[in-house]
Amino acid sequence: MSAVPQARGFSRGSLEKNPLLGQWLGLELPDVICLRVGKVEFGQGIGTALAQIAAEELDVDPGRIRLDPIRTGLSPDEGVTSGSLSIQHSGEAVRLVCATLRELAIAAFCRRHGVAPASVAIEDGRLRSTATDAVASYWDLQLDEALAQGISATATPKQAAHYNTVGRSLPRRDLAGKLSGRPCFIQDLVLPAMLHGRVVRMPNRSATLVEVDTDAFARRFPDVVVARDGSFLGVLAQREEVAVAAAAALAALCRWDLPASLPDSADLAGFLRSAPSQPQLVERKEGPAAPASLRLQAEYSRPYIAHASIGPSCALAHWRDGDLEVWSHSQGIYNLKADIEVYLRREHPQQDPARVVVHHAEGAGCYGHNPADDVAFDAVLLARFAAGRPVRVLWSRADELSCGPCGPAHLVALVAQLDAAGRVSDWQHTVWANGYTSRPGRNEPGNLSFLGASQIDRPFLAPVSLDPPMSAGGGSDRNAVPLYDFPRLEVVTNRLLAMPIRTSALRALGGYANVWAIESFMDELAHASGQDPVAFRLAHLADPRARAVIARAIEAAPWWHDRNGDAEGTGRGLAFARYKNTGAWCAVAVRVLAERAVRVLDISIGADVGLAINPDGVANQLEGGAIQSCSWTLKEAVAFSREQITTRSWADYPILSFSEAPSVRVSLVERPGEPALGAGEASQGPTAAAIGNAVFDALGIRIRQLPITPERILAVASAADPQPA
Repeated sequence: MSAVPQARGFSRGSLEKNPLLGQWLGLELPDVICLRVGKVEFGQGIGTALAQIAAEELDVDPGRIRLDPIRTGLSPDEGVTSGSLSIQHSGEAVRLVCATLRELAIAAFCRRHGVAPASVAIEDGRLRSTATDAVASYWDLQLDEALAQGISATATPKQAAHYNTVGRSLPRRDLAGKLSGRPCFIQDLVLPAMLHGRVVRMPNRSATLVEVDTDAFARRFPDVVVARDGSFLGVLAQREEVAVAAAAALAALCRWDLPASLPDSADLAGFLRSAPSQPQLVERKEGPAAPASLRLQAEYSRPYIAHASIGPSCALAHWRDGDLEVWSHSQGIYNLKADIEVYLRREHPQQDPARVVVHHAEGAGCYGHNPADDVAFDAVLLARFAAGRPVRVLWSRADELSCGPCGPAHLVALVAQLDAAGRVSDWQHTVWANGYTSRPGRNEPGNLSFLGASQIDRPFLAPVSLDPPMSAGGGSDRNAVPLYDFPRLEVVTNRLLAMPIRTSALRALGGYANVWAIESFMDELAHASGQDPVAFRLAHLADPRARAVIARAIEAAPWWHDRNGDAEGTGRGLAFARYKNTGAWCAVAVRVLAERAVRVLDISIGADVGLAINPDGVANQLEGGAIQSCSWTLKEAVAFSREQITTRSWADYPILSFSEAPSVRVSLVERPGEPALGAGEASQGPTAAAIGNAVFDALGIRIRQLPITPERILAVASAADPQPA
C-alpha cells in the first residue's frame, strides 16, 4: 500500500516554538504572576488546571496567578487546543517554565543575601532563608533578565509527594461568571459602532449562486448593505434583527444551481465502500496460526454527526487603516491567522501580515472543528464592505447544523476467530471513512478549508479531509488497534478521496466509532462462545491499568450485580478503551431501560488519567463525554437528500435532553506518581459500546448501526429471521 498523505501542523510539545520564560510568564503587576498560555478555554476547565500547575511550581497562592488574554503575537503559539493534550503539552511546559523561574529566583536571592540555596524556602511567592532574617518576593528580585532566558537544564519540578495545589479540586475559574449570567462568551462581545452581518447559504457545499434580485431587495431594505463575492452572499445592518430579516428576504430572491452531489442516505455503507479511497495498513501482527473453533464477522457503522453546540458560532472582524483584527473562538488562533494570510496574500497583497491580529474569545461550547473558523473568515469577508466599522457575524441554527463540518460517517468491518480455548486467535479490522481533520493550517499549502473561501469569485480549492498522523493519535484509525493481547491482527483504513458532505474533527475523532465496534464485537464473541463478557475481556488483557479501571467501574456500580427490582427491559453493559492507546484508560458500565425508547439510567466510569491536576475537573470531563456519547448513540444523525442537508433545526436533530440525562458516577484510579493524561475524550467510545451491549442484554437484539433508535430496534425485532442491523 502506498504512503497516505496526512494532516500537517501537529506539534509534539509547546516549548519548541516558545522556548523563553518571558513568553509564558510576566511579573509586571504587583503580587501577581501573569501566566500566558496558548491552549484556549472552551468549557473544559484548562485555565484552572494550568493555573494550579503554575501556582504549585512557584509556591504561590493560586489566586496570584492571572491568565492573560490569548491573542496572536503576545501569547505562546501552542498550535490547536485539541486531542485531550493540553495538560500533557501545555501543562508540562508551564511546569518546566515555572520550575526554572523558581530556580532563578532562589539563585538571585542567594546572591543578594549570601546564603545557600538549600536554606531557602518559598511561601506564597516570598523567599526566606534559615540563615538570615531577610525576605524578598519574586517581584522584589528584579527578574526581568531571567525572563529573557530559556528553560534551565538543572531546574527540577516538584515531586508529587510535595504537592499542595496540584491534585486538589479547586473551583473552576470560569464558572462564576457563567453561572451568574455575566457576559463572558464571544456571542456577548460588543464593539463600538459595530454592524451585524449574516451570510446567505445553501446547505450543499457544491451549490453555485446563479442570480439574485438585488433591486427588489433594495426596495425593501434600502439601508442594508449587500455583500457579494461570487457565490458568497451576505448582508450588513445596523441592528441584528434587521440583519436576520434581511438575510431571510435575500435568500428568497436567490436562484441556485444545486447539484445532486450527496450520497444516498439510505445506503451509507454502500457509499463508503464504493467511493474512491486510499487504503493504509495501520498495523499487522503475524503470530502463529491456530485452528479456529469459532469464526465471527460483523459490520458496525455510524452516520454523519453534527457538532450541535448550543451557542451558534460567532466572530467579529475590523479592517481599519491597514490593521485587521479578528475575534474568534477558534481552537487554533495562530493557524486561523496563517490561513487568513493565505487569502490576503492573493486577494489583498498590500495588507501587511504583521498587522493581522487574532484574539481568542471563549465560545459557548465546542467539540472539535465546528464552524468557529468559518464564521471568522465570514467576518473578514463582510468587514471589507463595512467602511471601516467592525462587523459581528453570527451563524443561524440552520447554518450551524447544515453547513458546518460534520463528524464523518464511519464503517467498520470486523472478522475474528477463536481457538479451542475460547481465546481470540486472529483479528481483522477494516475502516472506511473520510479523513478527520480539515482545520486551518493542516491542509496542503494554498488550500483553504473555510467554507466562504470555496464560494468567493476566485474560489480556493476546498480540501478533502485528511487524517492526523498516528504520532498525534490518528484520525479514522484512532483506537482501531485493539489494546487486547491478540496473537494475530491486521488493521486497515480506507480514507475516502471524495467528500460530498463536509467532514472534520469531532470529539474523539475515529476513536468513538472504532471503540464502539471493537467493544461491541468483543461482547458478541463472548456471547457466541458462552463466556462472561467481562471475564472474556480480562482474559485478553495483561495491562494492569486496563484491568484496574474495568474493576473500578464495576465496583462503583452497586446495580451491576443486583438485579432485584429490575423492570422488564433492563440491561447492563460494559466497555473499555485506552484513548488513542496512549492516553487515559477508561471503562464504562451502564444500565439501560428499553421501553418505547432506550433510556440510560446509570453510568459508572472507572478511569486512570495518571496525575489528576484537578480531580473534579477530570470527573466533569469524563461525565460530559459520557452524556454526549449517550446523545450520539441514541439520537443523533445528520439527514440529507441527494441535493442538500435537510437537518436545519433542533426538531430535525434531537439531542439528549436534561430530563433524559442519566445518573453518572466517576471513580478515578489515583496514580499521582504517573504523568498526567487528558480526559476530555476518553469516555466517548466506551459509553457507546456499553449502551449497545446493555441493549443486547435487555432485549437479546444486537444493533450495529447507530443511532440505536426505537425504529431500528423494531425493524430487527420484527424481521422474520432477525439479523443484527
